Amino acid sequence: MTVVVWSRDLCVYCDMAKRELAKRGIEFEERKIGDGWTKEQLLKEIPNARTIPQIVIDGKVIGGYTELIKCL
Repeated sequence: MTVVVWSRDLCVYCDMAKRELAKRGIEFEERKIGDGWTKEQLLKEIPNARTIPQIVIDGKVIGGYTELIKCL
């Protein structure tokens, strides 16, 4: 399983999503906006992104923290 988490600093839901994945032993790539990644790069990959985090599992955009919990 390939998981990408688009996040940013000071984002409670980003932290909760990353903590949940780690708790379940699921490895993920974090793409943190402002730390090597830009909002433009996020929007190029996920044009309809309006919130952070944005979570992608095996190439499929599932959404944010709430959607992640539903998927797990």
